[in-house]
Amino acid sequence: MSEDLKSKEIQPTEGQEKSLNFIEEIIETDLASGKYKTIITRFPPEPNGYLHIGHASSICLNFGLTLKYGGYTNLRFDDTNPITEETEYVESIKEDVRWLGFEWKHELYASDYFDTLYEYAIRLINKGLAYIDDSASEEIAEQKGTPTSVGHRNQFAERSVEENLRLFEAMKDGKYKDGEKVLRAKIDMNSPNMLMRDPIIYRIKHAHHHRTGDKWCIYPMYDFAHGQSDSIENITHSICTMEFVPHREVYDWLIHNLEIFPSHQYEFARRNLSHTVMSKRRLLQLVNEGHVTGWDDPRMPTISGLRRRGYTPESIRDFANRIGIAKRENTVDVGLLEFCAREHLNKAALRRMVVFDPLKVVITNYAGEGETLRAENNPENPNGGEREISFSNELYIEHEDFMEEPPKKYFRLAPGQMVRLKYAYIIKCDEVVKDNAGNIVQLNCSHFPESRSGADTSGIKVKGTLHWVNAKDCVKVQVNEYDRLFGVEDPSGSEGDFRNYINPDSLQVDENALAEPALKDAVINDRFQFLRKGYFTLEKDSAADKLIFNKTVGLKDSWAKESKK
Repeated sequence: MSEDLKSKEIQPTEGQEKSLNFIEEIIETDLASGKYKTIITRFPPEPNGYLHIGHASSICLNFGLTLKYGGYTNLRFDDTNPITEETEYVESIKEDVRWLGFEWKHELYASDYFDTLYEYAIRLINKGLAYIDDSASEEIAEQKGTPTSVGHRNQFAERSVEENLRLFEAMKDGKYKDGEKVLRAKIDMNSPNMLMRDPIIYRIKHAHHHRTGDKWCIYPMYDFAHGQSDSIENITHSICTMEFVPHREVYDWLIHNLEIFPSHQYEFARRNLSHTVMSKRRLLQLVNEGHVTGWDDPRMPTISGLRRRGYTPESIRDFANRIGIAKRENTVDVGLLEFCAREHLNKAALRRMVVFDPLKVVITNYAGEGETLRAENNPENPNGGEREISFSNELYIEHEDFMEEPPKKYFRLAPGQMVRLKYAYIIKCDEVVKDNAGNIVQLNCSHFPESRSGADTSGIKVKGTLHWVNAKDCVKVQVNEYDRLFGVEDPSGSEGDFRNYINPDSLQVDENALAEPALKDAVINDRFQFLRKGYFTLEKDSAADKLIFNKTVGLKDSWAKESKK
């Protein structure tokens, strides 16, 4: 993240100091005591899927700490399972991290350390702290006992150092089938922590690896690769989520007995997001079963999906900052994420007029071919500039902005009633034109020439202002309106299959919207506020002859109201 981006992060309210989270307190203590001079963190995703909003919080935390306290963050891919990992996922992860505004010091892979990890395993065998086990996985699980009963070792734990070294080398050389043998650490079969009961640290997998090819047919388990990779990189603060608390004891035992740099693991709680799922396995199900169009479907909680939907990196960093970190897991209302997007887009998005359900308006007393008006691009940005919009005697307004028999306090267009057209004139509805079926197809109106916006001398006061487009140069666009993918707050925790709660109306497509011609110049990553409609961005699958816009969030801020109750 550049210094410019860093300076734009959300700051504490004036007169208040933002309190430190518990990891910041630890780091400040470590720096003050001289334990470390340089803080080094890492973001270690497994390249078996696309990153989601939960990973965004971890990215912001790890990179944010080294931006705040000096030092650097590595991007390290935990690629120890060749069956599920792909280069496609590696590239998507790098794109996501950079899009969020961060840059890593070193791009590393657990596979970079396969030779070193193999030597570490031999070191444990030589110390009598690891052995080859021929047992099937079911037998190993049975031998470990239960949380209320101790485990017991089998005869393979009594193998000599020499035999274990010979068998381990034979495993590496491909002389055994998958599952035929494993290497286990020799720790404590009586430990109350089940993970300490002689965990498996190497297994056989005859599978092609996306980086090392067919060099290896044995691969380290997570617990053997993770802490040692941290140590090799001199990571000072290895930050994980709370499910890795039981793994910390194994992490520390291995580092101690290998006598390597003492990295230390710290844990924080996951922040789940309402109305979605955060499990990679379930997200993959949604993709593979066609419930969504792909990992970057705008309804997905993936970073690529949020980007395609129009969320900005600033809004996601703001979201991560607001939810903070803690040691207790909870679910964050997706409305807060939408609030953060709305807050940033209000300042950044260009204003444009788009009519979704067109109703024709003819201004009967308008003279001339038309004229050019000036419209501000963003009233929240004094440097946002202006654009030109054309005006003529034929326009389109929203069908819902007219009512033939309006109730009291209805301030939009009705027979005999006046409204202002945004950036233009005040008009009055004089006549309603219907087709043979009685459907309203056109409004004949008159305008007041002295009421032009910015130069109004008419003295007429109206309470309603409508957006519109010029019928003579507007462009047809497709609008994709997205709702939440699931109809319940916690689809994973609800009764039955989580897929039963998929919202069938999570995508509504309008192919008949009409837009002002300025939108023809839109490019990917442009953000727009369609006046009175919401925030939108150009869909990546758009073409010059078919412009498609995805709705990011609406204008209504329901979360802010709920949060104040």
